[in-house]
Amino acid sequence: MISAGIDIGSRTIKLVVVKDGKIVHSTIRENSFQTLSVCQEMLNGISYDTIISTGYGRHLFESGYGGKTISEIKAFALGASAAIPSCRTILDIGGQDIKAVSLDEAGFIRKFEMNDKCSAGTGRFLEIMSMALGFELSDFGAIALKAERAEKINSMCTVFAESEVISLVSRGAKRDEVALGIHQSIVGRARSMLSRVQIDEDLVFVGGAALNPCIRKLMEDSLGIPVIVPSDPQIVGAYGCALFGTV
Repeated sequence: MISAGIDIGSRTIKLVVVKDGKIVHSTIRENSFQTLSVCQEMLNGISYDTIISTGYGRHLFESGYGGKTISEIKAFALGASAAIPSCRTILDIGGQDIKAVSLDEAGFIRKFEMNDKCSAGTGRFLEIMSMALGFELSDFGAIALKAERAEKINSMCTVFAESEVISLVSRGAKRDEVALGIHQSIVGRARSMLSRVQIDEDLVFVGGAALNPCIRKLMEDSLGIPVIVPSDPQIVGAYGCALFGTV
């Protein structure tokens, strides 16, 4: 049986195809105002028996392509458990939200927290802050890691934090030190959410922000435990969808 899973996030769309329990195809594309057109391009030439969707645009996809939908929490629980069987806690920092999920030993969801009312601490927040400092997003974490100290960022509101960053730089603050302060504020917010669901090892970090080395290091330093990042952390939700389709 061939099962496809598609995770339609606010920033990116992820597609995974599973055959006999193994990933045979995966791809990531930037989302746009034409979400279904991007999905169509990603699915061109792809064969599957069933398709499951999740994410920000799952209901739009269901109306256009059919198939079942599952929640992002369920998708990430399935995907993270399959990728890292020892997973007990999941942190997902996506484009527009943060999710913290606690799993029991069988991989079932015990508790979760989700911040989807504001972009504070999300991938979008990182993107705006990197632009405010004149850095490429792909270099942002590495630059922050090189800072000797951090400039404290008081606001987590994206609009106010951007103004605060611009003000700090205009007063002579070093950009890398401001960058480190931004990363510390994100980690503080993520840790607060994790503490509300219970932090058990192994902690698996997924989503686009998991590619940021500074967030991973600061999280490990803050929690005092290893933070595991799967080989392709962005596709974990889509992988979970594909696995759900095989049940």
